[in-house]
Amino acid sequence: MKEGKLQIYCGNGKGKTTAAIGQAIREASKGRSVFIVQFLKGKQEEEISFIKRLEPEIKLFRFQKREEAFENLTDQEKEEEIPNLKNGLNFARKVLATGECDVLILDEVLGLPEREIATLEELHSLLEAAENTDLIFTGIRLYPEMLEWADEVYEISVLKESE
Repeated sequence: MKEGKLQIYCGNGKGKTTAAIGQAIREASKGRSVFIVQFLKGKQEEEISFIKRLEPEIKLFRFQKREEAFENLTDQEKEEEIPNLKNGLNFARKVLATGECDVLILDEVLGLPEREIATLEELHSLLEAAENTDLIFTGIRLYPEMLEWADEVYEISVLKESE
């Protein structure tokens, strides 16, 4: 990666996507264009409709077809969704190659290697394509090699949770 930076929001706590969207709003307020590609999530219509109101500065893309989160799907449904999720990664590559945005957020992308939908090498290749685009990855699991790739890593954990 030449000039673009990589931020990672990871951990078991809630708020990784919220932190990334906060960064999106911050960057858009500076006149930068932001694309968000979401993976593995169910369709949360209220979240989607809010982000849609932020267009054209912030654009949200989802390639998963089903309403439910990936983890809640049957094995057959998961197999049917995997090509859609891979299309999301291919879209991200295309966006980076063409420089269509200034900031690209790949929400829950860290869950793809764990589910064998993408390899760590494939995620790393996105960094190599991000010459002038800042990247933000979110997800629960941080792989050790990603510490070397990233400029900033934020771990979000639960210190106390209501019952």
